[in-house]
Amino acid sequence: MSSNEDRLVELTDDGAVSRLHAELDDAGAGSGAVVSELAAAADRSLFTDGFAFEEERVKGSLDELLVTLVGARTSETHGQQLIEDLSEEFDTRLSPGTVYPRLHDLCDEGLLEQRELVRTKEYEISDEEAARELVSESARQHIALGLAFQAALEDGDFS
Repeated sequence: MSSNEDRLVELTDDGAVSRLHAELDDAGAGSGAVVSELAAAADRSLFTDGFAFEEERVKGSLDELLVTLVGARTSETHGQQLIEDLSEEFDTRLSPGTVYPRLHDLCDEGLLEQRELVRTKEYEISDEEAARELVSESARQHIALGLAFQAALEDGDFS
């Protein structure tokens, strides 16, 4: 087990979420590897029993997911393909009325660029640094919230 996985176990075992927060703050902007290792450890420890995404959770992170999907593709980054990717990867079917406005807003914010083709529009990352920052910060927030919830469940009394 890596030192980051040890820290994840230690943090969740004693409920010291504030220590995770401090660790991520200490890691600074270059914390991508730390976040990735923590996410991998969380994935192995938390998502072993029939995990499925809830549509509302996917919608709540739609900007970050769209930026991630656009960044991961080298072609066919049109809206319909992104909707299909969301369906395959997150087992949720979002409507074009949900996805396209977010794609347009991401273009307006300068994170994505839209290219008009003959019968469709394709998207690409226009500001890689801002896109990485958006996804990295979202990952940190989700991990920290997940650990806070886990600590509350382990330490709390919900009877």
